[in-house]
Amino acid sequence: MSAILLRLGLLMLLAACTWLLVWVARQYIEARRQRALAALAPDFFAETGGNFSAAESAAKVRILAFSSADCRQCKQLQEPALRRVLEARGDTVALVTVDAPSSPELTERYQVLTLPTTVVLDSSGKAHAVNYGFANSTRLLEQIDTVLCVHS
Repeated sequence: MSAILLRLGLLMLLAACTWLLVWVARQYIEARRQRALAALAPDFFAETGGNFSAAESAAKVRILAFSSADCRQCKQLQEPALRRVLEARGDTVALVTVDAPSSPELTERYQVLTLPTTVVLDSSGKAHAVNYGFANSTRLLEQIDTVLCVHS
């Protein structure tokens, strides 16, 4: 009987440690997200090369899509979701693709932890949402609609 109680106690201790580890990780990620949202608005024309068309410059929302050449999730999941977002919102949204390894300043500014990462910005460059990992089109559309409502 005491062996069962010992095992049960160890199992409960392991569960508590796991819960604590997950909680600390979530707090860390949320702190990074809040720092990214508080980041100063970048000068997109300077930092991204200024290669915006007239339509992209007039967009009310910009999405920074951080990826890399070897990111499978970026190519297979995030890019199709971003295409659906652009089809759904047309000229109100501009997509800025950022190669994370070659843009360390932007990667650090937006506290990029993993690829893909998407950042939803208003027309002035203020971040309204940061998505670490894959963000589906529904989530991105909700975030865009929130930005559009705030600035209407």
